[in-house]
Amino acid sequence: MRRQRRGQLSLFSGTEFNVDEARGLVGFCDWLVARSPEQLAIEAPVVALVEAKNENFRLGVPQCLAEMYAARLFNERRGHPQPAVHGVVTTGNVWRFLRLRGDIAEVNRSEYYLREVDRILGVLLAMTA
Repeated sequence: MRRQRRGQLSLFSGTEFNVDEARGLVGFCDWLVARSPEQLAIEAPVVALVEAKNENFRLGVPQCLAEMYAARLFNERRGHPQPAVHGVVTTGNVWRFLRLRGDIAEVNRSEYYLREVDRILGVLLAMTA
């Protein structure tokens, strides 16, 4: 993704993302994508989050939505509000995509499988456009 976006994305793995302790929006993201060329620290706007779960989407979706809400607050507080924040819940083999627009969360019912890596990459690139 970073190569496709000519270095204009930062990709963080296992990074602490503490946004609002009073709301419980603290912790570590499995993967976080920011629209920034620097990979030193997380900078706004954060555009996508990936939550990896071991075969249990039901646990991953609420956690990913909380991370997406935290990203929305993070962006707004830093003067970079975004029309949408995107999320992914994956087992590694199966991928499901989410979008948060305002206070409306959308979960794509389609599942994408690792053998469809071109489709997955296409969706991820669209999320970061």
